[in-house]
Amino acid sequence: MILQGWADAQKGDATTGIARIRDGMAATEATGNRSNTPFYLTLLAETLAFAGKIEEALAALDDALAEAAVSGVRGRDEEIHRLRGELTGRLPYPDPAKAEDSFRTALAIAREQGTRGYELRAATSLARLWRDQGRRSEARDLLAPVYGSFTEGFDTADLKDARALLAELA
Repeated sequence: MILQGWADAQKGDATTGIARIRDGMAATEATGNRSNTPFYLTLLAETLAFAGKIEEALAALDDALAEAAVSGVRGRDEEIHRLRGELTGRLPYPDPAKAEDSFRTALAIAREQGTRGYELRAATSLARLWRDQGRRSEARDLLAPVYGSFTEGFDTADLKDARALLAELA
């Protein structure tokens, strides 16, 4: 139900998606299982963002981090921080310094955990922010080695996105 709600949002129906995710989370929590709550809250945040509810999405990410800290389930922290950075940039009054801090935290966690896919996502997000700030060479210097460490999967969305950004920064 939760994944279906996220998929609904990906297809353009965020309102239905939000309702399904919340219903699915309530059903899951009723069983006493909270081990995936940080992941589910991250999906909820992404779906809320699709609906333009940025403040609610950021609150869901705060809840995800708090739940991860309590439960010890830390496997999604890098993506939570990266998404927080992306959403901070979409606020009516964006805070680029706060977004950068979130991206740097995501990057550090991904590197510590050795999750190269999440490292690429975080590096791409931070490089995009730096590009927008006119820090093009820093952006390229950050992203190029991360992208260059991949030897396959170049047809995936994340690698295509990184390649396009690198081409723009060249």
